[in-house]
Amino acid sequence: MYAFVFPGQGSQRPGMAKDFYDEYATVRALFEDASAAIDVDLAALIFAEDDPKLNLTEFTQPAILTVEMAMVKVIEQEYSKTADYFAGHSLGEYTALAAAGVVDFVDAVKIVRKRGNLMQVAVPEGTGAMAALILEKIESTPYREIVAKHDADVANINSADQVVISGAKAAVEGAVAEIREKIEGINAVFLNVSAPFHSRMMAPIEDEFRSYLTSFTIRPEHSAKVLSNFSGTFHRPDTLIDHLVRQISGSVRWIENMQALIDTKASILEVGPNRPLGKFFSTLGAEVPSILNVKGLKKAFG
Repeated sequence: MYAFVFPGQGSQRPGMAKDFYDEYATVRALFEDASAAIDVDLAALIFAEDDPKLNLTEFTQPAILTVEMAMVKVIEQEYSKTADYFAGHSLGEYTALAAAGVVDFVDAVKIVRKRGNLMQVAVPEGTGAMAALILEKIESTPYREIVAKHDADVANINSADQVVISGAKAAVEGAVAEIREKIEGINAVFLNVSAPFHSRMMAPIEDEFRSYLTSFTIRPEHSAKVLSNFSGTFHRPDTLIDHLVRQISGSVRWIENMQALIDTKASILEVGPNRPLGKFFSTLGAEVPSILNVKGLKKAFG
């Protein structure tokens, strides 16, 4: 019994999945379908040595989703391995939904392109900020009270040792300054991002995203095997759309997603262009191998 987990934005890198693209016709066809869906040559974008568009949210999101789904298709078709459970971090939740059959792959590519575009333009560049807070057993500290005091938001609860805060630049800077002063040993790192993702500043785009999302065929009946970032638990058909919409401005409750997968007793595999999630799982005592290239794929499945 397997569970597949998918990293999100920030895991992109030039040349990701090039070895999959070169070796498997299935992957080349998938790239062509995705490129046609959004009128962007994703192979040219991803395999370029240094195309700055790869780091623009509206292009990053469909690029990562396409790469992750390409890897899933190879696992399924070449090794006859399928997952019983799926989860993804932020953007990765959409790969999880596509892999689980909740939404068609081509539709998922269009959805995350729109999601990325809306997130990119929601807040004028330079007016928001995000920062990672790193400390063992961070939830035992008063960081949440300090973040709330400064009107910032907890964007990601990534692991037992790391959270990310988000919001207006002055709010995040104020929270970080007080956290550094009052919480001994904490490491606070500002992130190089174009917008304050998963904060209240994203809320104004949610209505437009809901309208776009619901214009596609969604199969809620398959969603119970996919974890929700917004709730921390497995999706329910009746709340699927609402939780996907609210995920944009809500906290990514990844630590709860991880524990839910661990509780299934499934063998968990991280599938994607980089391996941030395995480190998060390790804080809960779980070892999660990663598949980020063909070599790793063949090692995992022989």
